[in-house]
Amino acid sequence: MSTHAKRERLLFADLLEAAGPEAPTLCEGWTTRDLAAHIVLRERRPDAAAGIVLGALKERMDRVQSEFAAKPYEELIQLIRTGPPRMSPYGIKQIDEAANTVEFYVHAEDVRRAQPEWTPRELDGVFENALWSRLEKAARLLGRRAPAGLVLRRPNGQTAVAHRGTPVVTVTGEPGELIMFMYGRQDVARVDLEGDKEAIARVREAKLGL
Repeated sequence: MSTHAKRERLLFADLLEAAGPEAPTLCEGWTTRDLAAHIVLRERRPDAAAGIVLGALKERMDRVQSEFAAKPYEELIQLIRTGPPRMSPYGIKQIDEAANTVEFYVHAEDVRRAQPEWTPRELDGVFENALWSRLEKAARLLGRRAPAGLVLRRPNGQTAVAHRGTPVVTVTGEPGELIMFMYGRQDVARVDLEGDKEAIARVREAKLGL
């Protein structure tokens, strides 16, 4: 059975292919080639990918990512499509779902929403619920640098607290849009913000996400 992570992976690869290697993305300073190289590094060189969270290893990570980026673009896309190597923990379905569902959703949107005249993608209810479940679990981590209290709300009324404090800003939107907002893509997230005007302005500019 296809999983959410696998579906998003294949969509991401298709978007990269359609956009070409030099298209812009929402990842500052990165083209589609750079983003593809980042994903391949993350899955195939965990020793270097540790630089994502460990500053001491960032230089090594950047060097290895540049080596991947120098490969033919079509090869990078094929590596993404075929998935992680056999011995990778990402090859285990449960880990893949937990680690890659949001990863590939966000990066697919990084490609889509960097293009002119993009339109929101319609997500099915099952996938929306899966995204919400992951957002609930990660909300406090993603919102730890928020400059005000931050509450996330779905149109159906479900809420999650991303940061405690006052004044409180409430962000309302579908789970996919809330994820884009909380992963630092506030400018392109289709959400409504309620609360103190100054607090809203600070939240819009805050460095949210991992």
